[in-house]
Amino acid sequence: MSAEFEAFAKALERSSERDKQLESPTFNQVTVLGGGPEGRLLAALCLSQNRSVTLFSAYGAELNALRAAGGITLRGDGPVGTFQVDLNSSPSIKTTAELDTAVSSADLIFLTGPVHKHRTYAMVLAEHLSDGQTLVIAPARTFAALEASALLKIGGCRADITVVEVQHLPYWTEVQGNGLNLAASATAAAATMPGNQVNTIHTLAELLPNLHPAPNALHSSLADGSGAIEAVGLMFGESAVAGASETLLAGAESLPSHNNFHSLLATPNCHSLVSAALNERRQVASRFGVRNLPDDEHWIDVCAGSDSQIRFRPEDGDVPAVLRSAVAGSLIPLQSAGQLVGVSTPVTDSLITVAGALLGSDVSASGRRLETMGIRADNADEARKVLESLVRG
Repeated sequence: MSAEFEAFAKALERSSERDKQLESPTFNQVTVLGGGPEGRLLAALCLSQNRSVTLFSAYGAELNALRAAGGITLRGDGPVGTFQVDLNSSPSIKTTAELDTAVSSADLIFLTGPVHKHRTYAMVLAEHLSDGQTLVIAPARTFAALEASALLKIGGCRADITVVEVQHLPYWTEVQGNGLNLAASATAAAATMPGNQVNTIHTLAELLPNLHPAPNALHSSLADGSGAIEAVGLMFGESAVAGASETLLAGAESLPSHNNFHSLLATPNCHSLVSAALNERRQVASRFGVRNLPDDEHWIDVCAGSDSQIRFRPEDGDVPAVLRSAVAGSLIPLQSAGQLVGVSTPVTDSLITVAGALLGSDVSASGRRLETMGIRADNADEARKVLESLVRG
C-alpha cells in the first residue's frame, strides 16, 4: 500500500467517524436495569413515549411486587397513569430476571441504583454488550462514565458502545404504595463517552426532557454538587439529627414545604457548610480546566429542590442508602480528584469521616476513586491531560 493511499484511507476513516458522531441514534428498544423507584420511573417514562421496554431485576421480590401490582402507577407531575407490565394484548413493560435476554436486542440500556450496583452491572454487562448500544447511568453523580468505561474494559468488553452520564432524572420520586408520586426536577447535565456526541443527548432528551448537554463527561461530573448538599442536609439539617419525621396532630397533614429536601438546609450553619464544600469542588474543578460552575443557590435548587420545585425528603429508612450514595458517588471522587492535583478538601474530608461514623462503616473504601480506575499523574497538568484524553475517547 502506497503512503498516499494509506494517508487517504486514514482520512476516510476519520471522516467516517465524524459522520458517525453526527448521526442521531434511534432508541426504540429500551432496557432498564434495576427495579427500584428510579428504574420503575424510567420504564414508565419510556413506555409513555411508545418505546418497547424491558425491566430487568436480579431480585425476585422486586419483580414479584411489580407483577402483583400489575403495573407502575405515576401521580403528580409528568405522564400520569398506570403503565402495565407483562401483557401480551397491549403495549406494556416486559419484566425479566435474565440479563442476557434483557440487553441482547436493546438500543438503549439504563443503569440505575446506587454506586455499588453501577459497578456490579458494568462488570457483568461487559460480555453482553454489542456494537452501537448506548449505556446510560442515571443518576450518575461524579466520574460515573469514567468508572463504567474502566470496568467494562477490565471485564473484557470489546463492543463499540457509548456511555452517557446523566446527573439526575426529570422527576423526583416519592413511593406511595405501589405507585410513584412525581415532582418535576431542574435541568440535568449530561455527557457522553466518547465525547462530542451531542445528537445522542438530544435523542435521549425525547425520553428525559430535562437534559442539558455538558461540554464533556469531566465537566458534567465536576458540576455534580449533589453529595455536599445531600450529606449536609441529611446529617446536619433541620430535624435530620433526630432522624424522625414531624409529629402531627391527628388528622393533620404535613405542609408541602415540610416534605421538601430544600427545607433541611434552612439553617445558616447548613448553608455555610454546603458553601464551603461546594467551593472546594470549584477549586478542584478549576485545576482540571472546568470553570463557570453554578453559584451556591442555583446548585442547591438543582440538587435539593426549591420553593417552586419540590424534591421529596427520603423516608427515614432510606436515609442511610441516600447518604452512602452521596458519599461514595460524589464526595469521595472529589476527594480523589483533589489529591491527584494537589488541592486539599478539608470540609469534604470531614463530611466523609462523619458519614462513616454515622453509617458504621468505612465508606472511604466503597467510593469511586480515580486511582482505582487506573488514573494517575505526577502533577496537575498531566492529570488534566489524562482525564481530557479519556473523556474524548
